[in-house]
This record gives sequence, C-alpha cells and structure tokens, in this order.
Amino acid sequence: MKKLISLTVSAAILLAPFAYTLNVPALNLKVDAVSAASEEAEAPAAKPTAKPAATAKPVATPKATAKPVATPKATPKATATPKATATPKATAAPAATPKATAKPGTTPKATAAPAATTVPAATVAPAATAKPEPTTLPVTVKENVYQDGVYVAYGDAYSKGTEGAKIEIKDGKITSIDLLRTSPKLIDRDARNNYSALWQAYGLMTNKLLGKTRDGAAAVDAVSGATRSSNGWKLSVDRAFERALTVKDTDAIYFDGVHMGIDPTGKYAVFATYESNKLTAVKVYPLNSAGDFVDEKAYTAEQSAAVAAITPALLAKGTAAQPVAGLEADFKAATNAFWDAEQNAKIDNTSAYVDGFYSSYGTARSVGVERADIVIRNGKLVDVKLFRLGNNLIDRGATAYAEVVKANAPMTAKLLGNGSYFANYDEKVDGISGATESSHGWNQAVERAFEKALKVPGEANYFDGKFAGVDNQSKVLLLVDVASDAVTNIKLSLFGTDGKLIADDKLSAEQKSLVGTLTSGLLAKGVQMSDITGQEELSAAAKAALTDALTNASKVQGTYKDGTFTAFGDAYDKGTNRADVTLRNGKIVNVALYRVGMNLVDRGKAAYPEVVKAIPQLTTSILAAGTREAVQDVDAVSGATSSSVALKTAVDRAYGKAEIVEANKAAYFDGIFIGVSADKLVNVMTYVEHGVPVKMLVYYLDKNGSTRAVNQLTDAELAVKSEIESTSTGYSLHKYGYRAAAFGNNDAEKEVSAKVVEAIKSALESAGK
Repeated sequence: MKKLISLTVSAAILLAPFAYTLNVPALNLKVDAVSAASEEAEAPAAKPTAKPAATAKPVATPKATAKPVATPKATPKATATPKATATPKATAAPAATPKATAKPGTTPKATAAPAATTVPAATVAPAATAKPEPTTLPVTVKENVYQDGVYVAYGDAYSKGTEGAKIEIKDGKITSIDLLRTSPKLIDRDARNNYSALWQAYGLMTNKLLGKTRDGAAAVDAVSGATRSSNGWKLSVDRAFERALTVKDTDAIYFDGVHMGIDPTGKYAVFATYESNKLTAVKVYPLNSAGDFVDEKAYTAEQSAAVAAITPALLAKGTAAQPVAGLEADFKAATNAFWDAEQNAKIDNTSAYVDGFYSSYGTARSVGVERADIVIRNGKLVDVKLFRLGNNLIDRGATAYAEVVKANAPMTAKLLGNGSYFANYDEKVDGISGATESSHGWNQAVERAFEKALKVPGEANYFDGKFAGVDNQSKVLLLVDVASDAVTNIKLSLFGTDGKLIADDKLSAEQKSLVGTLTSGLLAKGVQMSDITGQEELSAAAKAALTDALTNASKVQGTYKDGTFTAFGDAYDKGTNRADVTLRNGKIVNVALYRVGMNLVDRGKAAYPEVVKAIPQLTTSILAAGTREAVQDVDAVSGATSSSVALKTAVDRAYGKAEIVEANKAAYFDGIFIGVSADKLVNVMTYVEHGVPVKMLVYYLDKNGSTRAVNQLTDAELAVKSEIESTSTGYSLHKYGYRAAAFGNNDAEKEVSAKVVEAIKSALESAGK
C-alpha cells in the first residue's frame, strides 16, 4: 500500500521574556482516512471530464498551497525528522487567537501573527509498500496547467455511498494519494467495513495511480473484482485534476453525474443529478442512527410524507426551498444535505478547508482542558467528538464533573446543527447550562481544529492562548502562555506519587526552589535548558512537558489520534498478549499490558512466572521509550522473549489503529488472532496474510478457559469444527472470513455454529485496523 499524505513541519518558537532558540520536534501533518462499503456489481468505466483547451488564457487564481509533504514510512522504525530553528524575536504582548471569522459555508480569514522563520522538511519521494507493476513513464507536463496543492473530489454516488480521492498534485503529477470509500454519513469508512473485493484494491489502485498525470491516471486499468470502485476512484482523481486547473472552463459549473450530500446532524442524505450544468433529479434518503440509508420499504408514515414533500421542493428551488408547515426541521436537514451534494458537484469548489480529521484543544486550566476531534467536509462539520481531560491531559470520560458529562451530548448536537463552531460564542445562548466553561472550551477547540484545516494557512505557527503540557509519565504539568509565536509565561506544577498535583502551598522548600529553577530555565533556554544536577529525571520531564504544550498549541495536525487503543500480539494455542496504549501527540502516556488466555481473560498471576515478572519491567521500559519507533528497540525480558516480542507488536498495532492516515490502508493486520464467543466457550484462531483472513482453527473451551479434548466434543461440535477448518485454503479469503453467518444441518449444529460465528467476528475485530 502506498504511503499517504503527510506534512512534516519543523517549527521553532521564541520563548520570552528571554529571547532564545527552541528546538521543537518536527510535526507531521496527515489528513484523515479510514474506509467504507464496497462492491456488489461491476459498472461501466466512468468517462473522465474533458480538459479545456491548452490555449485558454491564464487568469489569476488564489493559491491553495500545501506545505511540503513527507511520505510516512510503513515500517515501525522511522528516520528522525530534521529540526529547524527560528530567529529570536522580542516578546510580543498576548494577542487574540486567530479565528476563522466566517460562518459555515464562507471562507474564514485567519488573523496573521508574526511568524518564526522555518525551514520546511524536504519532500520525501513516495515509496511503494508492494512491488508495483511495470508501467510506462508518466507523460511530461510542459505547461503549468494545474495548480499545485491538495484536492478532494468524489465519484458518482449510488445506493451504498460513493468513492473519493484526496490527492496532492505537484508539477501536474500525483505525488500522494488517499483513496476514500464513503458511507452516507462518514467522509471515509474503515476498510474492513467494505466489501471484501475492496480490501486489496486500495493498494493496487494506489500503486497504479501514484505518480501519474491526468491522462496517465485515466488510462489505468480497473482492479478485477472491484471494477465499480476502481472506476469511481479514477473519476474522483480526474475531477480533482479538474478542480486544480489553473484556468477553468467558465461555462462548466457542475460535474455531470450523481452527487451525494448529507446534513451534519445525519438525518438525511440527498442525491443530486446534474447534466449540462442543470439539476435534473433529486433523491432524498432518511438515515438511521448508524448513518446508513433507511430502506424505502421500512419508511414510517412520517418519513414517507417528509420525503414526498421535500423532493420536489429541492428539485425546483435547491437550497432556496421553502419548508412545509410542520416539516421545518426536516426541510432544514435535507436542504443542508442538498447543499453538501451541490458542493461536491461544483467544479470550482471554493471551500477554504481541506476535508479530513482534525483535533485541537481549548484554553487550559490547572484542573484540565477540553479537546475536540472533528471531521470536515466541504467546510462543514460532519462529525465531532468532545472530551474533557484531567490535569494529566488524559480523558476523564465518565469520571469528569457530572455537569460536564451531562453537557457533552447536547453540545455535540449544537455544534453539528450549526455545521461548525459558533463564530460569536455566547455562553447564555450557545453554552450548556451548568457547564458553560467546558462548552466554551469545546467551541474554542472546534474553532482551532477548523483553522488547522485551512487550505491556505496563516503565517503563525502556533495559536495564541494558554496551553497545558505534561510529560508522558505525568511528573510535571506546565501551563504555557503563547502570543505571536512566543512563550510569554510558564506556570510549572509537580505531580505527587499519588498522581495528584501538589498545591503550591504544600511544596517543600526544596521543591519550591526546584520549581523556580526549572521555570526560569525553561523561559531562558526552552528544551535546550541544562539539566539540574541531581534532578536529571525531573529536568527531562519538564522539557518533555514543554514540548507537549507547544505541540498542543501548534496549528499543524499530528500523525496520530489521541486516545486509548487496544491491540494484540500474535496468538498461539495457549492465548495471546494484549496492550492498551494511551497516546497523546504520538507519545505513549499510559500503557497496560496483559497475558490473556484462550478465553481472552487476563491470566494475571496465573500466567507463566517469567511473563508475570516481565510485564511490569516491559511496562516501565515502554513508557520510558515513549514512541512507536523507540518501543521496538526495547530489550526483551530474559525468560519471556516471545511475550516481550508479542507485547511490542501489540503496541505497534495500537499505533496502527491510531493513524490518522493509514500508512497501509488494509482491512486487517497480518498475524494470528483469536476471538471468543459471548459465553467464552468457543475460541477461533484466525490467520491473516496480506490483509486477508486465510485460515481458521476452532477450539472449544471449558468454564476455566482450558481447551477441551477432541474426544470430549459432541457430534455437532465436531461437524462445525470440520466445516470451518476444512474450508481453509491457507492462501485466499476464508469462506467464513467475510460476513460469516450461522449454518448447520440440524438445530444442534446451528446452535454451535452461531457461537463459532461470534468467535470469528471477535477474532476479526482483534485483527482489524
């Protein structure tokens, strides 16, 4: 699978009141991708949009420039990104955070702030993860026909969604590409939720399209078994090139075809058909809670009436359609969905934002901070998740203040209903009563996330405001004030051994002196501060906390999502190893390791003594390593080598699940995975090769999780076991590796097979990316 879009930016910041040069680790920008439905029947190849004559007279157009892109490495070990330094500047007075002041649907303007001079990382040439098939050299582009930048476009919609492509164009060629497969609700669906024919088509089509010109991409052959989606991706790429034209055909407004849109609240999807710049058909679909189309046969009377009223109104008036009395909410949702479809259809899509996933923080306080993870399409908010973090910057979840927990759902609904952040936030109008401070923090986080998505970013590298930073082992908390790309103040606090902050008036004289020395050192020298003799560990923690705070303040989206991700190492007939990894800014801030049995239950002290001894050692070593690459260099514990390797593999797979843009977009990790039935009495071991489940073994367990002997099995159990294992080829998709369903010649076999299917689904969930 080709490596996807990533933008590596090395930024240095001025820290005040003393001017100094700060080394900040390079930050990688990757735009979100995960996948969706797939292939039921082949469709004829889509015809690429005709290109305008080369003799068209150039006109000035705004540049949607992207920062230099570095293709991520597929292997766990990556070369460190070069750092850059900035010329020191005088301390500037705090200024308001640059805001995108326009309401949804308009282009926001970011307030420019003095920026530190940066040296962009060199662009890395894309590298194939699989052996590409021989192709002729791409046609040389002799004229600057296309504007360099990142473009997103979609193919024609149909009942399962649509294909899309996010490509970077440079010198008329595709330099990076992310193939999308959407459901009605999501910008891109996880690959394993697609049809199996698409699982490997992603990599094959990516390899074929990467490096091609527009003509070269149009000539690429479809992948056998995924013809419809292959042609949908090619059409998406062609439309992206059309949008990138320096000189566009002024007579062409819309792409011919069927275009899909949704409303941010997920109530309706709308298909709009355009022919020769005219809207010729509209189809309205109610959506269910999962974001999928409601089957027309299952419409309620209310849904049928709403669809019947809305459809002709949209066809006649589009976004100017007037609501029917009693259906105002339905009309608003459907009109928003139509607007989205219309934006997807427009050749000259003027959205100020790049579609994708973005995450950001609100104003930090000593008690914690709010975070928002959002998905943007056509400049509108189509998905948002809100978090309340503690002062260790780890999500508090249900343990947050009761009023804050209660406010999460209604604030989410308000933001989605608005389609963006509230540009002129009013706590009485826009906030949730009882949680106005958190409501403001969430709105601010969404606003900053939108600014990260700007096609043309402002000059500033950092947001203005107060940002928290914590080292990955929670020893030090910093509250850092940033204004005009300079740090103007730092408040340093220490965590006690109980994991709680030590109040200032509870610090010992020695601790107060240490806090003062660390604070002045960070202000004067930043992460280049010299370690305090005898306090090297705490000095390192303070510098790590500063790096964390500045990363939280950065306007560049990181490589990984924050959160806790569970993954497994390779299994064998005694069980497997599990890692729950909590990440923030790509750093491991918490990790829990387990040795689980065949029933996936933690064995605890009942595990092998060597493994019991190794787990705390590995936990400490993995936390100290802190990164995906460094974990792989952690030494195995003597006597528990296999488990050490498996647990390190599990950590690496957790990082794989956290990737905003998958380095290798596939349905499953390669390896051996186990799953169990709901009653934990059936275990299925699944072997995955090249992203495809190819072999399965069935084990029946007793109530203690031990494997039952063959001579203890019933005829029904033996029959089901034989069916599953005899249909394994070991090299192609297993018969029950995709949408497995219960089977059997009698009730006993059907009952057993139902449990086996539960275990299969559990194993595939463990293997899933």
